[in-house]
Amino acid sequence: MWQSLAFGALLFPALFAAGLRSLDSLAPAWSRKDRIVLSGRLVSSIQAMMATLSGLVVIFSCKDVVHDRHWLAQEYIWIVVSYMTYDLYIMYLCYWHKSEEKGEAQKKHSVASVKGFLQRERLMVTHHIFILLVLTPVAVHLRGELGDFFVGCIYTAELSTPFVSLGKILMQLKLQDSLLHKVNGILILATFFLCRILLFPFMYWAYAQQLGMSTFEVPFRIPLHCNVANALLIAPQLYWFFLISRKAVRLYSSAPTPDRSR
Repeated sequence: MWQSLAFGALLFPALFAAGLRSLDSLAPAWSRKDRIVLSGRLVSSIQAMMATLSGLVVIFSCKDVVHDRHWLAQEYIWIVVSYMTYDLYIMYLCYWHKSEEKGEAQKKHSVASVKGFLQRERLMVTHHIFILLVLTPVAVHLRGELGDFFVGCIYTAELSTPFVSLGKILMQLKLQDSLLHKVNGILILATFFLCRILLFPFMYWAYAQQLGMSTFEVPFRIPLHCNVANALLIAPQLYWFFLISRKAVRLYSSAPTPDRSR
């Protein structure tokens, strides 16, 4: 636990600092805000790939989806905890520098600026806090020694994140009208739908296969808190998928538009 927590607490800030320093040299004409935003997206993509790989290792190692164990299912949770804590602060930094660029920023780290950040990013902040305060205790303590397979499945939900980050980076580089951006948009939709929406029916199906029952029976055979947790997890994913789909419709049906990413 402590080794994994310390590893994540050192790794993600170090990667962010390295990215920021590299961009200082590679893109000196960029604003501080642009360098911070891009560095944050790069680190987010690295963490997403780590989580996805960890999840796949756990999934393919657990033949019995209920009882089989794999050490990564437990240990990577602490990497997630350190990343979510780090990411909350990076989200605040991005918000503050964007506000500063618009001439709307309050004093950095002031109560007013933090309040503005919480109001602007309330959904993402709620998502992070929910993972830290609810899912972490459930994954570490309340599930006992059961369900490593399903923890691995949740990790793979991060597969769409590198494509989401790439899309934003391309916009930041004023390449939003490129073919790469359009192809990446398709990959975002596909990976998000597969790993953040269909993931939940898949977990119910896997449980049904293990116990020899119909998938439709599963919600009535598992503890209520499992259904509630899944509902709370999938709800924001459905909302985000709706936003992504709406953006994709505009992207593929309209003429090239001026860059508004900066």
